Amino acid sequence: MSPLNKQQLEKIRDERREQIKQAALRLFARRGFGGTKTSLIAAEAGISEGLIYRYFSSKDELFTELVEELMNEASQAVQSIHQLLGTPYEQISALTQDMMDENNQYAFMFIQQARYSDNIPEKASQILQQLSGNAIIEKLLPVFVKGQEAGEFAAGNPREMLSWYFMIVHSLILQAKGDEEFGLPPAKVLMRVLTDGASKA
Repeated sequence: MSPLNKQQLEKIRDERREQIKQAALRLFARRGFGGTKTSLIAAEAGISEGLIYRYFSSKDELFTELVEELMNEASQAVQSIHQLLGTPYEQISALTQDMMDENNQYAFMFIQQARYSDNIPEKASQILQQLSGNAIIEKLLPVFVKGQEAGEFAAGNPREMLSWYFMIVHSLILQAKGDEEFGLPPAKVLMRVLTDGASKA
């Protein structure tokens, strides 16, 4: 058998690193930073605990890298909402569907756990502050106001309505991990929070 070339080795390393990160993501989302040990991450990933330290110097580094990646993805998703085709209702509905998607639930659970934890690494805390819930709402305000003007969204203080909306979404995502019977509602159900009483929605 011929030895692996550099490209093949890098591919194996990347796959192993991603395997560790996905296992850590699931555990951090369910148990929080303080409740997750590297031994649990190793068991979740099906590897030895020592192997984790070949890719990450510490649990802090692993956690912080996940925060940075997910916050960058969230920032890009919010910023790109203006580029989506469709009406303001359809744009915010697409964002909602993305948040509620089963493949993304652990990511949102993880971010919410991180936001409300006091003992996370300092660098991770700083990254979270750069894109707070208020910052996301500020980016969505122009889309929402445009939808209100078109009669797609209900009248009212747009910042207040979006705050309530995301409060409900975030609460549902956090609670969904314990509700195997019903899980999360479809996006159109949640969108009623923003459209109730609207003239065209």
